[in-house]
Amino acid sequence: MTRQEKANVIENLTTQLADSSTIYLADISGLDAATTSDLRRACFKANIKLAVVKNTLLKKAMEASDKEFGELPSTLKGNTSLMFAETANAPAKLIKTFRKKSDRPFLKGAFIEEAIYIGDDNLDALVSIKSKEEMIGEIIGLLQSPAKNVISGLKSGGGKLAGILKTLSEK
Repeated sequence: MTRQEKANVIENLTTQLADSSTIYLADISGLDAATTSDLRRACFKANIKLAVVKNTLLKKAMEASDKEFGELPSTLKGNTSLMFAETANAPAKLIKTFRKKSDRPFLKGAFIEEAIYIGDDNLDALVSIKSKEEMIGEIIGLLQSPAKNVISGLKSGGGKLAGILKTLSEK
């Protein structure tokens, strides 16, 4: 690879890192061709972009990026695959589901909305992260709950009051 090609790869990686708020680093070494193909297909269906990169080029792209990746560059040893997604927990769910068939992919680290997760032991925490849409839904549900209680109380109270008045007027 020439210097110009390396510079182009670094520039492309820097752009991708800047554009994405959810970045996962995984190790998919040891997977055979059929399993790797299945993983790529599953990533495509889940709207996750999977790319195998050279560690030195990714490290240089991280250094050139405006984002602060903290300890993430220290995980760049051995084979590294990048996973870009719009939903924060989608790659973690995919990795967890894929591990039911195989012991790989192995999570090296993740960068999600400026939070950094290092190591495979964080996989369960990453799976439980709620997406933006799920959080908005929960907040709307919480905001609607008191209003629903007040309205139902007023409706039932009005019915009781009308019933009491009707009974009193009949007597």
